[in-house]
Amino acid sequence: MEQWKMLKSEYIHKSPYGNIRKDRCELPNGFVIDDYYVNEYSNWVNAVVLTKEKQLVLVEQYRHAGNDIYLEIPAGKKEGNETDEEGIIREIKEETGFVSHKKPILLGEFMVNPATQNNKIKTYLLIDAFKEYEQDLDETEEINVKLIDFESFGSLLKTNEIKTQLFTANAYFMAKVFQSEN
Repeated sequence: MEQWKMLKSEYIHKSPYGNIRKDRCELPNGFVIDDYYVNEYSNWVNAVVLTKEKQLVLVEQYRHAGNDIYLEIPAGKKEGNETDEEGIIREIKEETGFVSHKKPILLGEFMVNPATQNNKIKTYLLIDAFKEYEQDLDETEEINVKLIDFESFGSLLKTNEIKTQLFTANAYFMAKVFQSEN
């Protein structure tokens, strides 16, 4: 299989939240797509955060595009020259006030949606977390911290009893597999 050939590329929109790029591409069979749109977003990190009591630390917040309130695992973008691990530790601390003396465990790295987006997400597991700080939220964040039993969260996902997003569900099941293997 061959990659597509980019014939032309231009930005339609740029903002701090992401860019929209319009590409003209030639497929290996010679067919040309004149207007293939790519959403450029920053890479981000997220983490399943577990307390010693096997409570899952979640953040509840309004998501404008989804027009509702969602329960999610802590997540965000790296800042400055942070490593991915430093970025997720900072995000967890800011959003929840939780920390751990243990290093985050990398569960996986994935493209978000390579058909139309260029960004990746790295998913971590942080165990033995405990509340040490108050939240330190940005002016655009309003977050409630919720603790839910780790084992029962899977049932809530399967029965759609909570509103969440794909990355929280995926991270949860990855953490569940990791926990069962270790």
